[in-house]
Amino acid sequence: FTNDFGEYSYNTVKENLMFGYDLKPMVDNRIIQFATPEKALLDLLYLYPFYDNGQEMEELRLDEDYLHDDLNIELLMEYALKFQSKAFDQRVKLLFKTYGL
Repeated sequence: FTNDFGEYSYNTVKENLMFGYDLKPMVDNRIIQFATPEKALLDLLYLYPFYDNGQEMEELRLDEDYLHDDLNIELLMEYALKFQSKAFDQRVKLLFKTYGL
């Protein structure tokens, strides 16, 4: 759907990929699940398989300082194994190569 803020779409993921979320309390006493940065990055690569070459990966324009200094690479790799997809694994390897991780 589209509104004044942009265009949005919903995607379905396999139930076994519903992990990697932190629970954040909201002002109205609700709790919302937010993906960890590691899971959000992997979800991006999973849901948008066209990021399959160096140029496409570079065009993501990811914050390289964050990737190198703050992203938990061990957690990212632990999460990546749960996707169990060779094509996805190749995109993760490409991410590492493109951004020198």
